[in-house]
Amino acid sequence: MLIPVRCFTCNKVIGGQYEKFCERVSKDEDAAAVMNDLGIERYCCRRIYMAHTNLIDDVLPYD
Repeated sequence: MLIPVRCFTCNKVIGGQYEKFCERVSKDEDAAAVMNDLGIERYCCRRIYMAHTNLIDDVLPYD
């Protein structure tokens, strides 16, 4: 649904950079390089970004 504000494992704040990440990846930049540039270096935080599926637009009509 929505990207979590904090990492589930290490409790680091990661939600604020998701829009920047999506913009840069949509411009065909390497996802790993973008995460390094944004300061998302721990693998627990990186897995949230890589595994996230944006379903809010699909679920919203059923509210």
